[in-house]
Amino acid sequence: MIDLYYADTPNGKKITLFLEEAGLPYQLHRIDISKGDQFTPEFLAISPNNKIPAIVDNAPADGGAPISIFESGAILIYLAEKCGQFFSHELREKTTQLQWLFWQVGGFGPMLGQNHHFTQYAPEKVPYAIKRYTEETERLYRVLDKRLSQSPYLGGNDYSIADMATYTWALSHKHHHIDLKNYPAVEKWLNTISHRPAAKKLFG
Repeated sequence: MIDLYYADTPNGKKITLFLEEAGLPYQLHRIDISKGDQFTPEFLAISPNNKIPAIVDNAPADGGAPISIFESGAILIYLAEKCGQFFSHELREKTTQLQWLFWQVGGFGPMLGQNHHFTQYAPEKVPYAIKRYTEETERLYRVLDKRLSQSPYLGGNDYSIADMATYTWALSHKHHHIDLKNYPAVEKWLNTISHRPAAKKLFG
C-alpha cells in the first residue's frame, strides 16, 4: 500500500495518474495547503521541503521499513522502478525518458506555475513578470510541440513517466493562455492520453 500525501495540483495529479495506470493500491491523504497542513511536523517528516506530493511506501522491495519519498520526479522514478512499468529498461530510451522528465520538473512545471501566479493570483500586476513568464511558457510549448511532432510520446514510442509528468501540467493550458491550435502535436498527444482509462477516471 502506498500512502499518497496529495493536493489537487498538477504535481499531485501526476502521482495519482501513475498509481492508477500501474494499478498500485494507494490511500490518499489530502493536504490542505491553504490551511498550512504542509507545515505540520508530521508532514515535514515525510516532505522536508513542505511541498506536495509525497509518498510512503509501506512495502518496499527490500522488505525493510517503510520508505518516504518527496519530489514528484523522484516519486515517479521510484514507483516506475518498483513496479517495472512506464520506464524503459533499454539504455537509450530510458535516457531520453529521463531527459524529458527532468525537462518537466526543472522547467515546464516551474515556469508555467510562475505564469499562473503572475497572471492570476499576484496581488498586483507586474508587467515585466507577466511578459517574461508568458513568453517562456510559449517557448516551452514550442519545444514540447516540436518533440511530439517527431515522436508519439516524449520518451519515444512508449508512454512513460515523462508523459505523465508533463500531461497534468499541459491539461491546464487555458490557464497558461495557450491556444492549442498553435501546437497541433501537443493537442493530439493530450487527446491520446486523455482517452486512456486512468486519465478518464481521474480527470473526466
